[in-house]
Amino acid sequence: MAASKKPTVKLLLAAPRGFCAGVVRAIDIVEGALETYGEPVYVRHEIVHNKYVVDDLKRKGAIFVEELDEVPDGDHPVIFSAHGVPKTVPEAARLRNLFFLDATCPLVSKVHMEAARHDKDGSQVLLIGHQGHPEVIGTMGQLATGHVKLIESVEDVEKLEIDETKPIAYITQTTLSVDDTKDIIEALHTRFPQIKAPHKEDICYATTNRQGSVKEIADRCDVVLVVGAPNSSNSKRLVEVAKQNGCGYSVLVERANEIDWEKIGTPQTVGITAGASAPEVLVAEVISEFHDRFEVVVERAETTRESVNFKLPRQLRLDMEKKVNEA
Repeated sequence: MAASKKPTVKLLLAAPRGFCAGVVRAIDIVEGALETYGEPVYVRHEIVHNKYVVDDLKRKGAIFVEELDEVPDGDHPVIFSAHGVPKTVPEAARLRNLFFLDATCPLVSKVHMEAARHDKDGSQVLLIGHQGHPEVIGTMGQLATGHVKLIESVEDVEKLEIDETKPIAYITQTTLSVDDTKDIIEALHTRFPQIKAPHKEDICYATTNRQGSVKEIADRCDVVLVVGAPNSSNSKRLVEVAKQNGCGYSVLVERANEIDWEKIGTPQTVGITAGASAPEVLVAEVISEFHDRFEVVVERAETTRESVNFKLPRQLRLDMEKKVNEA
């Protein structure tokens, strides 16, 4: 008896998706430090929000800690995560003469510099972001306590208590949804017409591009799967963007084994994307699971091409070159 024919599904692969330049740089810093200085290499917090990436780096010899006091004295490298850290962290590392490498995404560092510049100019700084997110903690920690006020919603703008006779400026978390921040920014400009805006939008190119590709495919899909970690802000925003743009069922999955096949049913078209800290191997894992259950037609839905690259920290580059020359 012939086997029953599997149903056909079209997979729309959003592009760009997955790793951004800041994530690539952060992972390269950890791997480069391991190759150049040897084990152990300590990393404060998850280098990026992805368990697969963190576990892979652990296997290669990285030791992840939550705070600097877990790092023993010595000349082994300590790496700060891509999300950025409060100024007190590198200051504490210097006091202990620890050798540290900063893997903060350059686009996050740009926001840090904006905050410092506004504060130096005497402006009151407002940060649009999500309380408790590592990037927000790091950005607020660039200034003295109380010098940055966090704004999470339009309601926060309305009830904000601030001296309106002094200059006011705003900055934003880089991984937010462009659509979500739009209403908050409009509310800020309405209440504070003279408010200073970033010279260039703080939401990073990769966040914007990934959201744009999801917007393009959402209303063509019965399901959109976002591959990413549950604590990844930009991944969670992709789920929201898909729902807001016409997809009835959009969900975040960390690995293929989390897919709820009963809820998915037998869709005609499934969109697949990945957050900026999710490696392509996990997307391939999801596609493989579909091949097991369906006759699969794959279509690439590219909305833009990315060519951004960020340099490694200067000290690491020099030490890597020195090791190569000595070999």
